Amino acid sequence: MKYLYDPPGILKVMFSGFYWNTNNNKILLTFDDGPNPETTEIILKRLSEEKIKAMFFCVGENIKKYSSLAKNILDEGHSIGNHTFNHKILNKISAEERSFQIKETNKIAEEKLGYSIKYFRPAHGRFQISTSALLKEHNLKNVMWSLLTYDYKNDLEVVKFGVKKYLRNNSIIVLHDNIKSKNIILDSISLIVDEARSRNYQFGEADECLN
Repeated sequence: MKYLYDPPGILKVMFSGFYWNTNNNKILLTFDDGPNPETTEIILKRLSEEKIKAMFFCVGENIKKYSSLAKNILDEGHSIGNHTFNHKILNKISAEERSFQIKETNKIAEEKLGYSIKYFRPAHGRFQISTSALLKEHNLKNVMWSLLTYDYKNDLEVVKFGVKKYLRNNSIIVLHDNIKSKNIILDSISLIVDEARSRNYQFGEADECLN
């Protein structure tokens, strides 16, 4: 199977208003799907050890269910983004449901965390032409990626290949805060950190990388 670690250039041109890379030549680490009681805490511990601040694209119903974990993410100095309410694919649902997926997640973050979300990533990375207008309506910026690690495949060699070949000093990297990646998530983080530092790349925080 051929893995598409980096999205096609034509897609980036067509949707140039989305973030595909950072703007400051620093790497932004992102984690999708959390918070998750099986993985969030171990990820936070490793990030603290490495002194890296990341962006967690959280699912709204998970914030609601595990609000203490979501608070821990913020308390550790990381950012939280909107990853829809229950991980539904935008182009497979109605316009009304798309709006709900975004609004409900923002609402939960405000109510449970006192936090205003600024960034969005669609579930499974799937979006459509109308996504730009939808996000503008909700004052959100769409953050895609330039390196999808496929850590959810639970195969560190797959992650390693992608990192070695596609890591750049302005990469937005996708990892996963879920049960599928649990067995290799710490090794995946270490692999990325070691490779980045061997090239003298730096890691940045969401707001500085997406300015």
